[in-house]
Amino acid sequence: MDRREKYQRLKALHARNEAFVIPNAWDAGSARLLASLGFEALATTSAGYAFSKGRRDSFASLGRDEILANAAEIAGAADLPVSADLEDGFGPEPETCAETIRRACAAGLAGGSIEDATGDPANPIHDFEQAVARIRAAAEAARDLPFLLTARAENFLWGRPDLDDTIRRLQAFSEAGADVLFAPGLPDLAAIRTVCGAVEKPVNVVMGLRGGSWTVAELSAAGVRRISVGGSFARAALGALKRAAEEVRRDGTFGYAAEAIPDAEITALMSQESRAVRS
Repeated sequence: MDRREKYQRLKALHARNEAFVIPNAWDAGSARLLASLGFEALATTSAGYAFSKGRRDSFASLGRDEILANAAEIAGAADLPVSADLEDGFGPEPETCAETIRRACAAGLAGGSIEDATGDPANPIHDFEQAVARIRAAAEAARDLPFLLTARAENFLWGRPDLDDTIRRLQAFSEAGADVLFAPGLPDLAAIRTVCGAVEKPVNVVMGLRGGSWTVAELSAAGVRRISVGGSFARAALGALKRAAEEVRRDGTFGYAAEAIPDAEITALMSQESRAVRS
């Protein structure tokens, strides 16, 4: 499947009348495992990637080159559409966001997200006009590639729980050309339903964070069309590692091995020839 076909498949998933789950892989191995379970598309996670490198998830510690290199490895590990977490576009200027989209496309990605957070605790969210200009530039770059652009309004992650402003931003991002809309951290199903009802483009909701937990069916009924898990699968994997290590350190036992993927199964999965190798 070439990149354009992957784009078309990713776009078609959002046109369904029910939500689909797009799990977030953090490296090639996790991508292969998730693909083997029948998911129809994958996303990347800057948080999961940062944890795998012994760093925290922040604009200061993650550069565009390494994020795109990691995303390219994920895209090459499974024959599925991949949408990348492109942070803030890796710079405040609209043209920087546009260049990030072009480079993400060249890395083999079918889509990606750009958020309106600044990384500056004193001024955590871009001003409205600047935020819209950045998405407009990204959308113009994406249009002819083609590339499925997700625009993120980050108010609720940065201590600004203003639903009206969040909806205003999402509506403006939609008008600026974004294909998918995303407001992480919405507090409840009522807020999610309100957002979905206020916009015309497909809405992504992230699960696995602290707070409310709703089923795929509940989110779908609320109008959600895509469900991601952010870095929560990576944290779940690290949680399993922590529990196994604590058992050995504390009890001197190795019962964790009963829950581990059998060696033959993981060896067979990881031995599959990837697209990157074949090319």
